[in-house]
Amino acid sequence: MIGSLRGKVQFIQGQEIIIDVGGVGYRVSLPRSVGTVSGGDSISLFIYTHVREDELSLFGFKEIHDLRLFENLLKVSGIGPKTALGVFSAGTRDEIIKATIAGDVEFFEKVPRLGRKNAQKIIIELKSKFGDLSDIDLSDKDKEENNEVILALRTFGFSTNEARDAIKNLKDAKTLDEKIKQSLRYLGK
Repeated sequence: MIGSLRGKVQFIQGQEIIIDVGGVGYRVSLPRSVGTVSGGDSISLFIYTHVREDELSLFGFKEIHDLRLFENLLKVSGIGPKTALGVFSAGTRDEIIKATIAGDVEFFEKVPRLGRKNAQKIIIELKSKFGDLSDIDLSDKDKEENNEVILALRTFGFSTNEARDAIKNLKDAKTLDEKIKQSLRYLGK
């Protein structure tokens, strides 16, 4: 399995790029959230490798958290990789998670090939993974950033209670990245 790729962008067509890694070109499908990519740019992506009997497809993400959310979407029955990638066209990772928690079916109905029934399935099957973030009260810390840490830890499979416990034990972490790294160390990953 391919876990990540780092190289130069050779070719761009729609949401697909060909990335040259050591003389080998890999065709990778990207979500719109990756932003603008130009030919010749150096790029580093986390990769989801989708293998079927007749096809091998690569899906790339700049952030590991986006990849984890993509993998969670694939666990929903009836959602394939192209539809899961399409969900990222509806909004950012945070917007997708918030829409899931809020039960916002209309948000997901904007996605091509995703009807009301599958939108409801996403909400039902993923809501418990993200938990209810509205009850988090950590007044001595920046709430919004702590919610980001909790969302990241939930994406890695930790419960909301484990994430809260990790946040309460943070020591001198100033940036979001530092908080996530310290929390993961605390939780033993």
